[in-house]
Amino acid sequence: MSRSVQLVPTREALQHALDHRAAPGSTAVVMTMGALHEGHASLVRAARAKVGPEGFVTVTVFVNPLQFGAGEDLDRYPRTLEADLRTAEQAGADVVFAPSADEVYPGGEPQVRIAAGPMAQCLEGASRPGHFDGVLTVVAKFLHLTRPDVALFGQKDAQQLALIRRMVRDLNFPVEIVGVPTVRESDGLALSSRNRYLSVAERRTALNLSGALFAARDRLGAQQALHARAEATPGTHARAAALSAIGEARAAADAHAVAQAGPGGADGVRAAARTVLDEAAHAVPPLVLDYLALVDPATFAEVPDDHTGEAILAVAARVGATRLIDNILLTFGPPAFEPPAPESPMPEAPTPDGPAPDAPTLEPPTFGAAK
Repeated sequence: MSRSVQLVPTREALQHALDHRAAPGSTAVVMTMGALHEGHASLVRAARAKVGPEGFVTVTVFVNPLQFGAGEDLDRYPRTLEADLRTAEQAGADVVFAPSADEVYPGGEPQVRIAAGPMAQCLEGASRPGHFDGVLTVVAKFLHLTRPDVALFGQKDAQQLALIRRMVRDLNFPVEIVGVPTVRESDGLALSSRNRYLSVAERRTALNLSGALFAARDRLGAQQALHARAEATPGTHARAAALSAIGEARAAADAHAVAQAGPGGADGVRAAARTVLDEAAHAVPPLVLDYLALVDPATFAEVPDDHTGEAILAVAARVGATRLIDNILLTFGPPAFEPPAPESPMPEAPTPDGPAPDAPTLEPPTFGAAK
């Protein structure tokens, strides 16, 4: 059952709502720029689950001018407050704080702002100078105003989430930051308020963002599975030689691939994603790539080819007049692998004196040779 949500447009009304909530308990905030969709609703539901039925959930709706640069879509950004109220209410919010720019920044843009620091100079920060200074300034302000125990942000904005966590840690904000997984539409496109700008043809091209990420994920999975087989299967070099001796070229090649398998490198993952994006650059309309990066989740520095542990594969591109971002979390390192059942003994490789004995009798290879 949905709760009855209260719309508050001023700081004073927000403080009154916080001071006079029905019952004491944990408080949570979900910060948005409005045009709420299922991704935002999932954040609100996660907030409600986090604080429980007696807790208090605030949703902020504010199109922050500080985070828009020259030529960006500040005036064009969708504003749908009535629909936002319904979405917030159905998801379990208690209050929607929807202030004007004058309410948030009385007297004009603030002279003192949060400086996002070195992590904000790459990827989104490089493409949108000053963007993260504006984001952190309004997030800091809203953390003060909403007084939450926990604040929830979507993982789709991965660099933003990392910077907010860093700000909270560095400046000792007494709040827990929780990341909530990206919500996708049935075709894989990450939910975004900007998706509504896309024409049918543009949306078809835009699917290549998630397509590139999924191709990279699949490449990593295949690399890791092959490496795990190599680790779990002894004697693959000898097996490849024996298969070659009796003319099983395809099976021998497969066995050789297992024997040579590495744990799966970052460069292969990048290459798999870039192949999809390069093809999308020739679509109609084309996908214009801004960046593709495989980065450390804590620092957003590019990871080396031999990286182990977690990494974020992030992509940003423009389709028509709409700029979209997406990312996926990957884990590098061999997965758990169940060793295969024992196989029939393989014949030895041929010697100069002739073929190995009993070479014609051979169990079918179990390495997935093509038929």
